Amino acid sequence: MDKKIIDVSGVKIGGGSPLVLIAGPCVIESAESAMEHAEKIKRTAGQAGVPFIFKASYDKANRSSVDSYRGPGQEEGLRILADIKKKLKVPVISDVHEVSQVGPAAEVLDVIQIPAFLCRQTDILVEAARTGKTVNVKKGQFMSPREMDNVVKKIESAGSRKILLTERGTTFGYNMLVNDFRGLVVMAETGYPVVYDATHSVQMPGGKGTASGGESQYVLPLSRAAVAVGCDAIFLEVHEQPSKALSDGANMLELDRLGDFLAQVKAIEKAVR
Repeated sequence: MDKKIIDVSGVKIGGGSPLVLIAGPCVIESAESAMEHAEKIKRTAGQAGVPFIFKASYDKANRSSVDSYRGPGQEEGLRILADIKKKLKVPVISDVHEVSQVGPAAEVLDVIQIPAFLCRQTDILVEAARTGKTVNVKKGQFMSPREMDNVVKKIESAGSRKILLTERGTTFGYNMLVNDFRGLVVMAETGYPVVYDATHSVQMPGGKGTASGGESQYVLPLSRAAVAVGCDAIFLEVHEQPSKALSDGANMLELDRLGDFLAQVKAIEKAVR
């Protein structure tokens, strides 16, 4: 089967292209914070020779608690991402949660992301596909890798062939996720590039009752394994001070550790290829 190369505003993913980094804070905390994180990640990725796409959510609609911070909202969030895209000349990705959000998001985003909880929702998949933008779908924690073939067919039914599939862990009992790295191979059989979401894979959903916990010490070793298996991109949520992050701090990678992280996974990529 031919392995497709997905071109995201000049960043090529899959088909033997170099490993890509999709990274940023979990949620936009402020315009200044988002820009600062994007600048530092771009610089670090550039030094490592790794193509970079900036990620941050403007509305976290699936937080554990109604009191949790969700982000600045669609209008302000898209304005911030558009500013980062223009000033830093990097592609941007964020998630949508309703069909009505897809159109406005497509005006700014280079990649429209479908959250894991919504990966089977036909209407939102088809609407995202119709924009002509690349669609990144996170595999539901409740799904087997082979079921993602049905997701691909839904997107293809709308005429799109610009698809990324992301592994982000599988539910294992209560408040725990595990990775079956066979899933990366299985999803790659669709012919589309596969992304490994390293930080959500070590999340403990709802583990703190009103918030999710996480085991960030496993981000690097699991990423090394994913690159060895052959993923096309690594998805990371990073923050200068994870302990003070407004969302998902427990499973995020500290920004100061990103350089070493990239050096290690690049060395593995070189050995494998």
